Amino acid sequence: MLVFTALLVACGARAQTPAPTPTPAQPSAADYQLRWAVKIPLRDKVELNATLYLPRNSDGPTPRTPVIFTLTPYISDTYHARAAYFASHGYAFALVDVRGRGNSGGDFEPFANEARDGHDVVEWFAQQPFCDGKVTMWGGSYAGFDQWATAKEFPPHLATIVPVASAHQGVDFPFPNNVGATYDVQWLTLTSGRTVQNNLFGDPQFWRAKFLEAYKKQIPFKTLDTFIGNPSANFQRWIAHPSYDTYWQGMAPTREQYQKIGLPILSITGQYDGDELGALTYYWNHIANASPEARVNHFLIIGPWDHAGTRTPADDVGGVKFGPGALLDLNDLHRQWYDWTMKGKPKPEFLKDQVAYYLLPAGNSGANGEWKYAGSLEALSANPRAFFLDSNGGDANGVFRSGALTENKPKEGADSFTYDPLDTRRGENIESVEPDKQKAALDQQYALSIGENGLVYHTDPLPNETPLVGSPKLTLWVSIDTPDTDLSADLYEIQPDGTSIPLWSDVRRLRYRESISNEKLVKPGEIVRCDFAPGLFVARKLAKGSRLRLIVSSPNSIAFQKNYNSGGVVADETTQDARTAHVKIHHDAEHLSAMEVPLR
Repeated sequence: MLVFTALLVACGARAQTPAPTPTPAQPSAADYQLRWAVKIPLRDKVELNATLYLPRNSDGPTPRTPVIFTLTPYISDTYHARAAYFASHGYAFALVDVRGRGNSGGDFEPFANEARDGHDVVEWFAQQPFCDGKVTMWGGSYAGFDQWATAKEFPPHLATIVPVASAHQGVDFPFPNNVGATYDVQWLTLTSGRTVQNNLFGDPQFWRAKFLEAYKKQIPFKTLDTFIGNPSANFQRWIAHPSYDTYWQGMAPTREQYQKIGLPILSITGQYDGDELGALTYYWNHIANASPEARVNHFLIIGPWDHAGTRTPADDVGGVKFGPGALLDLNDLHRQWYDWTMKGKPKPEFLKDQVAYYLLPAGNSGANGEWKYAGSLEALSANPRAFFLDSNGGDANGVFRSGALTENKPKEGADSFTYDPLDTRRGENIESVEPDKQKAALDQQYALSIGENGLVYHTDPLPNETPLVGSPKLTLWVSIDTPDTDLSADLYEIQPDGTSIPLWSDVRRLRYRESISNEKLVKPGEIVRCDFAPGLFVARKLAKGSRLRLIVSSPNSIAFQKNYNSGGVVADETTQDARTAHVKIHHDAEHLSAMEVPLR
């Protein structure tokens, strides 16, 4: 998890940030009409504020068209370029501030009101004289979430949704798999008050310095907002719900609601998207529960992109090169999708099958990356190859003294590492310096720092160029001498020239090993199973001679809430609660710790 954390922090690939403006040339002011400060009444008498862009009809009155809107906490002006684009292509487009932000009324409680408010906004637009009765939504991250939230309320005039990089509350944001993230306070600062705090939010030196200071001072996680200087009722509300409980569950569709969602859906995410877990959780849940007719109308695009790239694609992130094929015109694709689902025009030619994914080429030049297609995401992950964790006499504590990922089942053995929550060397020595954005993903400082605080495993070199397409999974059989601890797992391709490419990562709090909704502390010495199976998708050709590298450790990082291993409420823990965890990963005949990798 540490490699992806460094990548997200360095390259802006984080969840819950406004996307950059699109790169295509923008239309002139003559291509649309503007209506400022449009007020939308809600059922509880609160009014939301919208900036409305309408197609211009030089020969007569404003035409009746479908309406597209985005419901955003980032202030409507952020998406001016998007609105201008769609208004110039025959759609009314509304930028709507969520409750309590911008010029909208009410109080802002992130994610709590968007379902009902989204429903009311859809139905209000449907009744306006410029609308032809069809309404849809646009947006990613927060605005991807609120498309799913709105859809579960079944507004009659919602014609389609295109959820992009959708955050799934309680699953990937604000706490990935129930492990707190310091970034939460940074995002809550961005969205404090009525206007955006873009300059403060985008000051990496300030945030790195404050998170490092908090890490070194070992402050309780619950005090992080006050320590930063922005006491937040929303942060305190979040940490009062450390597991996936009814507070978070109520923000997502229920099984029964997924069964009834039948409108056309185009889901979009990326392999380096900080909200890929959220986006694919919605996708899997809908596909698993929807009718056959609804599944046929749900399309999925998985590009190579980071979080921002899911709306404005780039050809690399942190030194990982994608190539020119990744530069999909997503404005145009959205337009084609809306034309198909609301105007009866042809289906977008790009959507050749239910799933489109970008296969990254071997090496790291980006040359020859290509789009591939499949009838289902499930089929792509079928029949993985199992690589079992093994070592020579329990020695796997470093890159140059690593254990093995082997296809031969071991008969006995175990490897051990130590997690001391009072040890701050990793944060001070590795994370204290701002990384080079151009090479952050390729950096191997974390891997090279592993010693007695983690484990490293390698496969043999691959005899041929080998595609890895699907969702890797890891099963660890673990014993510890504390009631709880956190574990991280990171998978890389190590190319023949030594280049390290991050492929996949996950983090787990051991007390939630059986369910993110229910905790179960560990009995000292008990061997328990912990599955790292987030469903994150990888599509890359591994070069001939490359090896896979797996690192298992504990996320002792400035980016994460620190687990002091006491078994108490982690947000309340202090240094007085700290206990050193001695972690043992078993790989004997009865406890086969293994990495399942969908190599083709």
